[in-house]
Amino acid sequence: MEHRNEAALAFLAARRSHPPKLLTGPAPDPDQITELLVLAARAPDHGKLEPWRFVVLTRAALDRLKPVLHREVLAGGQDQAAADKAASAFDSPVVVAVISSPVDSPKVPEWEQILSAGAVCLGLVNAALAAGWGAAWLTGHAALNQAFAEAHLGVKPSERVAGLVHIGSRGTPPPERPRPDIAAKTSWLE
Repeated sequence: MEHRNEAALAFLAARRSHPPKLLTGPAPDPDQITELLVLAARAPDHGKLEPWRFVVLTRAALDRLKPVLHREVLAGGQDQAAADKAASAFDSPVVVAVISSPVDSPKVPEWEQILSAGAVCLGLVNAALAAGWGAAWLTGHAALNQAFAEAHLGVKPSERVAGLVHIGSRGTPPPERPRPDIAAKTSWLE
């Protein structure tokens, strides 16, 4: 095939998210983050609506929000272990919140716009990994609790956090994990 890109295929075959607990500093600097965001924004976007946006949480913001998140989880009735786990999401060197921000459109359904935001999340993870960083796409309390997202991440009532993309220097390589049985997950219609 004329346009086959072996390097890209090899990257995709070997790509592996790096759990936040394995990320170390330093984080990418603002110019490096901007480069990754530009690459992530090359996601499918029917109608060119750009139904997503970014909120970059620097180390200072993460340090400020970590105890707030911890208190909110406890106040919500969860135990200390759940609060510790939720707050540990803010231990990463930098976190980019990808915000799904659907646009009124007579041609592009909201569901498709939400999928576009998800594609941006994966694009950001892949861009970070290809640039040599460690990265992972997660959600958790900070993303799924709408009140927290609105109060502390600037999310509007009509928006949702599609994902928190954790980025940092690669620490210990993560172990390989089991992969899906593609034959069991695939149907062929003829």
